[in-house]
Amino acid sequence: MPEYRRALIKGGIYFLTLVTYQRREIFSLPSARAFLYAAIRQTNQHHPFDEIAYCILPDHIHLIWQLPENDSNYSTRVSVMKRHFSKKYVEEFGLPIPKDASRSKRREVTLWQRRFWEHYIRDEEDLHHHIDYVHYNPVKHGWVNRVRDWADSSFHKFVITGNYDLDWGDNYTVVDQQHQFGE
Repeated sequence: MPEYRRALIKGGIYFLTLVTYQRREIFSLPSARAFLYAAIRQTNQHHPFDEIAYCILPDHIHLIWQLPENDSNYSTRVSVMKRHFSKKYVEEFGLPIPKDASRSKRREVTLWQRRFWEHYIRDEEDLHHHIDYVHYNPVKHGWVNRVRDWADSSFHKFVITGNYDLDWGDNYTVVDQQHQFGE
C-alpha cells in the first residue's frame, strides 16, 4: 500500500482539492452547494481556519485555507467538513451509489473520493499562482467563458477588495497543470 506523506506546517497556508466519487456532479444542485457552505462554516466554528480562496465546481472543489499558528491539522478539517456535508446530503437525497463492502467497512459514503490533494503554499508567488488557478478553474473546465460568470468562487470578493479587475481572466491562459493541482 502506498505511503502518503503530507506537509504539516503549523500556521501554514494550504491549497486543497476534493473530488466527488466517480466525478459525479453533485454540486450542480443549489441545495448541495448550500450544504457545502454550511459544512465549511460548521467546521470553521470548531476547527478554525482563514478561508483565503475557494471555488466549487460540479464535481470538485478547490480551497485555500490558512491554519492557526499553532495548528497544522488540515486533514481533520477536511474530514469534518466532508462528514457534515455528507450527513446533510444523504438525509436530503440518499446515496447516489450504494456502498460497496470496502466503503461499508470504513463507514464511508459514496459522495467523495477517499483521498484529497494538498499542497503547502511556500511563498507569496506560490499563493498568487494558486489563487489565480482556483478562480480560473471554471473557465479551464469549460463551465463558463469568463471568470466573472462563475458565482461559486471567491473571485467576486477579490474584485471588491481590488485584487482583480472584473475582466480578469478574459485573456488569461493556464498551462495544463492537472498533476500539480490535483485534478
